[in-house]
Amino acid sequence: MAFLFRLLINALALWVATRIVPGLSFDGPAPMLIAVALVFAVVNAVVRPVLKILTFPALILTLGLFIFVINALMLWLTAVLSEAFGLGFHVTGFRGAFLGSLVVSVVSLLLSWLTASPKKEAS
Repeated sequence: MAFLFRLLINALALWVATRIVPGLSFDGPAPMLIAVALVFAVVNAVVRPVLKILTFPALILTLGLFIFVINALMLWLTAVLSEAFGLGFHVTGFRGAFLGSLVVSVVSLLLSWLTASPKKEAS
């Protein structure tokens, strides 16, 4: 159930990014955005850890700021795979991917905070 909830949050974050960021577009039906969010989740679960390991020296050298480039690459790869599957999600250029990844991250974080269940305090 938690996975489906995260998938919906990512789908909403991707939708917001396509509305705000020039260079990101989605021209498919609304339910197809959930499929795009699934592709995004798989890319982040499989490719992102490998990229973080391979770019570890750059991450250290830039004090972690290179993670923004990795996030942009993950969004771009999601767009490439989505186009291959005919899902209708497009990213044009690195600027769109970079700004889109920032928007997706912020919206996803905000939605996660807003929908988080309160934790019980230990007595």
